Amino acid sequence: MSDVQALLIRGSEKVIAHYRLLLERATTERERELYLGRIEREQRLIDQLRGDFSKRIAA
Repeated sequence: MSDVQALLIRGSEKVIAHYRLLLERATTERERELYLGRIEREQRLIDQLRGDFSKRIAA
């Protein structure tokens, strides 16, 4: 994994942690949906970054 990929993954993990804190404090269903959607998006980015790395190792 490149340093850039590792940095991006760590950044996304921090964003997810922040959104989880906001999710715990959400007062409306709209807020919950918004934060869950953003968490899912960041997780997809992480999965994509890790997937790209796995594909390069297999090649």
